[in-house]
Amino acid sequence: MKLSVALIHYPVLNRNGDIIASAVTNLDIHDIARACRTYGVHRYYIVTPNRQQQDLVRELTAHWTSGPGARTNPDRKEALELVRLAGSLEEIKAELCSPALYATTASYTDNCLEWAELRKKIEMEEENNILLLFGTASGLAKSVLMESNSTLCPISGPTPYRHLSVRSAVAVGLDRLLGNWRT
Repeated sequence: MKLSVALIHYPVLNRNGDIIASAVTNLDIHDIARACRTYGVHRYYIVTPNRQQQDLVRELTAHWTSGPGARTNPDRKEALELVRLAGSLEEIKAELCSPALYATTASYTDNCLEWAELRKKIEMEEENNILLLFGTASGLAKSVLMESNSTLCPISGPTPYRHLSVRSAVAVGLDRLLGNWRT
């Protein structure tokens, strides 16, 4: 089974529901890479069409994979070696040879797939090539949700509040899918 994660910066929504390109953040690069490495994720893609944002990702990852950071923190190097840049979701789909797409959202959608159901598919090896899509800003644009094989039900706790940082959502989601625990 090959599971990859994509952090989508475009197309995503702003608070007004407009489609935007959001900014890449240093913490998302590092923390999500570390979560991906911990759970054995194949690749961690950062999707942005913005050339300046791509340059920022290249500069930050180079520092930790081949620059001074690589020598001082080999664990960080190992995690950041998972990072790949893409200008669009289409680029990733081509590279991964048409993976099954599972989108995440903080809002309930019709027929959302429970995380436990996807975990069972992974355990039974029903899906061999999976790409989990996480959106920045106020979430993935409807076009991305529509393109997905399924939308996962929102991560929620005992309260109606569902405003996790994307870093937290990725970590919780990966633990639900790949964590070494039993229900």
